[in-house]
Amino acid sequence: MAKHSPKHHRDAAAGPSQRALRVGELIRHALADMLSRGDVHDPVLETHMITVPEVRMSPDLKLATVYVMPLGGKDEAAVVEALDNNKRYLRGEIAHRVNLKFAPDLRFRIDDRFAEAARIDKLLDTPVVRRDLDKDND
Repeated sequence: MAKHSPKHHRDAAAGPSQRALRVGELIRHALADMLSRGDVHDPVLETHMITVPEVRMSPDLKLATVYVMPLGGKDEAAVVEALDNNKRYLRGEIAHRVNLKFAPDLRFRIDDRFAEAARIDKLLDTPVVRRDLDKDND
């Protein structure tokens, strides 16, 4: 019975590899640069400031899930649709800017962390939570 070396076996619960994190960050920078410079000629994208807070890579680096948020959270669906429509161009540009064997397929999603943080702040500001916090301070 052959034993597997621990460095060749990754536990899925351990999270992404260092390489996946690094590639995701390179792609995030490339996309943010293209969007901020207006390299993508699309009427929706040209009229919105779009942040790219995170890019998550699949373990084989062939799929990049790009989390985006338009400034002010306006027209989220239209922005994601415009990015999907320009996916082929964006993938080609990433292939030129990031040195990878294969340019990953891009999948765009709205980053809901900002809304979730606002929801938690609002929850923490309720009278019931304040009362409980005041009891703990006594």
